Amino acid sequence: MARETTPSDLTITPRDVRFGRGATTERWWMGGDPIATAFYNALSATFPKGEAFFVESVRAFREGADPKLAGEIKAFVTQEVMHSREHVAFNRRAHEAGYDLKPLEDRVDWRLDMVRSRPPIAALAATMALEHFTAILAHELLRDPRHLAAADAETAALWRWHAIEEIEHKGVAYDTWMHATRAWPRFKRWQVKAKVMLLVTRNFLVDRSIGVAQLLAQDGMTGPKIWAGMFWFAFARPGMMRKILGAWASYFMPGFHPWNHDDRALIADAEKALGGGIDRAGAPAYA
Repeated sequence: MARETTPSDLTITPRDVRFGRGATTERWWMGGDPIATAFYNALSATFPKGEAFFVESVRAFREGADPKLAGEIKAFVTQEVMHSREHVAFNRRAHEAGYDLKPLEDRVDWRLDMVRSRPPIAALAATMALEHFTAILAHELLRDPRHLAAADAETAALWRWHAIEEIEHKGVAYDTWMHATRAWPRFKRWQVKAKVMLLVTRNFLVDRSIGVAQLLAQDGMTGPKIWAGMFWFAFARPGMMRKILGAWASYFMPGFHPWNHDDRALIADAEKALGGGIDRAGAPAYA
């Protein structure tokens, strides 16, 4: 049943966890698969600057929010700051393994500069769309353990921890958008939301594909066969992009809300799987 609101009993809990400090990450840490490794490395390259942008965009519209939403925005900001911290550390290990992520980071800067040149509500709309994207990717990552089965244990734990929190705060940007556009006609709100999601989707697919190809080129892998391999990985096997298609399309439906699908059970299961690696009290579980 569609709820069209964030659950009243949802608690967004920042989990202060550190991963991989003092460790060395193998160049092809995803089971020796360069394409799978490049896919996740390219995603990680976007997170520090991208999540800082999300925080900036949501905080710009927190004034006048009801106490529940205000508290969720605060928790969202704390989670995103820690995500940025851990992906800075992960990206440093990727650099130590021999990858230059700067071209990917420069493209993120270029995209964000374009969004920042528009009114702040455009940044919030882009954040809302990208938060839905990350939430459905996180859902698929936790739903099917095969996605990270070949990863080294510490890196897999990082991605599962991140996915847990992306699911948990998946309604914050959307609820902030509803607060910020509360005076808009319903059709205008849907129209802007839909147009921005289509633009964000195009840019996401183009930019991440370019980023993956750039990383593979650093391994000396170029040409049509590599692009075919990238497509196969994303849309065939394991096919994460194909598997999120239905959840992506739901964004355009009347009455959509990120919590229409309550997937908190995935959070509970993932926390159990991580065992002692998650400390909900806030103390680092990894030194």
